Amino acid sequence: MATMNGPRFKLCRSLGLNVCGHPKAMKRSKPGMGRADKKLSTYGIQLLEKQRLRAYYGVLEKQFKRYIETAKKNRGQTGETLVVLLETRLDNMVYRMGAASSIRQARQMVVHGHVRLNAMKVDIPSHPVRVGDTISLSDKANGMSVFTENFDLSTLDAFPYIEKNTVTRSATLIRAPERHEIPIAINDQLIVEFYSK
Repeated sequence: MATMNGPRFKLCRSLGLNVCGHPKAMKRSKPGMGRADKKLSTYGIQLLEKQRLRAYYGVLEKQFKRYIETAKKNRGQTGETLVVLLETRLDNMVYRMGAASSIRQARQMVVHGHVRLNAMKVDIPSHPVRVGDTISLSDKANGMSVFTENFDLSTLDAFPYIEKNTVTRSATLIRAPERHEIPIAINDQLIVEFYSK
């Protein structure tokens, strides 16, 4: 399975945005260092936004294009729909519920079978999470301190569309997220324009 496994901090500095979520990712960043600090054409700005969104969710180009096509077919604004589709991927929801310290770790948890979706084992990181679905840790993962500590220390009710249960260490997607609730500094419209050419 192909994944984005390059150096994370270097990628963040290149894109001019902390896409990996690590507090030290932009520490060595200097003005004029990344692509974001250079004078870019309209195409260059659109491409940069697309690369930022892809890097944030760890999605490769071929899969990203499929998300774009799906978003175009749905009602509503294409850019907002695209971000919501990416936000409700299983690996990202595991990260949002607080069981993992990064999307990469959440992806690894899913692939290794540490996650249950509606009490069923699902090991596909891109699996969509629907409204009403409940994500929980497997019995084995519940015995691993690295996952349980992540969950217990994560901020409760950080995302209004996720309802956490601290007793069972699970979380339920209670409604579809709205674009303004998703903490990503990306201009969705530029990405839509990039693919509309």
